[in-house]
Amino acid sequence: MILRCILVEDEPMARKSLQRLCENHASLDLVGVFDNAADALSFLTNHAIDLIWLDIEMPGLSGFELLENLPIIPSVVMTTGKTEYAYQAFQYQVIDYLHKPITIPRFNLAVEKVLELNKLNKLATDRKEIYIKNEGRYVRLPFDTITYIENIGDYVKIYTATQTYVVYTTMKSLEEKLGPQFLRVHRSYIVHLNKIVDIEENTLVITDKVIPISRANKSELMSRLNLL
Repeated sequence: MILRCILVEDEPMARKSLQRLCENHASLDLVGVFDNAADALSFLTNHAIDLIWLDIEMPGLSGFELLENLPIIPSVVMTTGKTEYAYQAFQYQVIDYLHKPITIPRFNLAVEKVLELNKLNKLATDRKEIYIKNEGRYVRLPFDTITYIENIGDYVKIYTATQTYVVYTTMKSLEEKLGPQFLRVHRSYIVHLNKIVDIEENTLVITDKVIPISRANKSELMSRLNLL
């Protein structure tokens, strides 16, 4: 498996070191190197990647602000000279948190973590159902029965045509277990593309539910539909 990745780092020496590590790793395809988060954000709106090597403290947008502005967050490995951001970083479910200067063994371990997660995600997308815990038992939900999913704080609501399930998980964690027929169209909503009834400027309808479409997710949605 080859991971398409970008590097976002404002310190020249650290950027050069990380670039060398990426270019020398057989499982990485480094497709972009940026010294600021704004340029990286512009690139990411038009290009799909698997992994971001991301510094935190940078002029303009910080690494965290970059993630806040992304409609879809790929795997992320934080690279920083400080340890105090570790807790905040893992709120974004980053795969690893590397403290600079980064050694080759530590770098390679982070790559292995991302590769393993991507393999698990691929297995998940090959599946046709998900099991959720409901009232002390695991319920099988075929993907075709799910209409949309709504984020409610620390919980998500999974809607089918006949029932609603409340599950304690995050949207990102759930996204990784769903098949390609699902798309996150808004920070708070994931929809089954085949269940969409109609689309207006900034909303879509599934059954009788009007669901907002964020501006950042609109182009991805339209590209996934079979438009005439």
